[in-house]
Amino acid sequence: MDVKELWSKYKDAIPYLFFGVLTTVVNYVGFWFFTYIAEWNYQLANAFAYLLSVVFAYVTNKLWVFDSHTNTMKAFLLEMGSFFLFRGGSWIIDQGTMTIGVSLMHINDMIVKLFANVFVVVLNYVFSKFIIFKKK
Repeated sequence: MDVKELWSKYKDAIPYLFFGVLTTVVNYVGFWFFTYIAEWNYQLANAFAYLLSVVFAYVTNKLWVFDSHTNTMKAFLLEMGSFFLFRGGSWIIDQGTMTIGVSLMHINDMIVKLFANVFVVVLNYVFSKFIIFKKK
């Protein structure tokens, strides 16, 4: 299989992986900053870091990963609304993982955050590819 065939076969997954890593970095660094520099409670820090990463992910997913074009304001708002709705569901999983890992199991918050991010990136790919940005 040559490079063109590989790109054609994985044209959504490759940029999603690249921007998924960047989104994870935004989330992870944001969490670290809010927790250790701003000295916020880890749950509040997680919520704000997640929000930052979701805004970053929406822009990158729309423009460069799934090359989504909406022709009307209604279509744009529906797409954006579904993106944020599904990411809200992912945030509940992320926040739950953080609470269980940090508060109940007493695992280091940065380790739990890394684990939660990996799980959520995979989940969000499925949501984005098959529901939010699916080709019409």
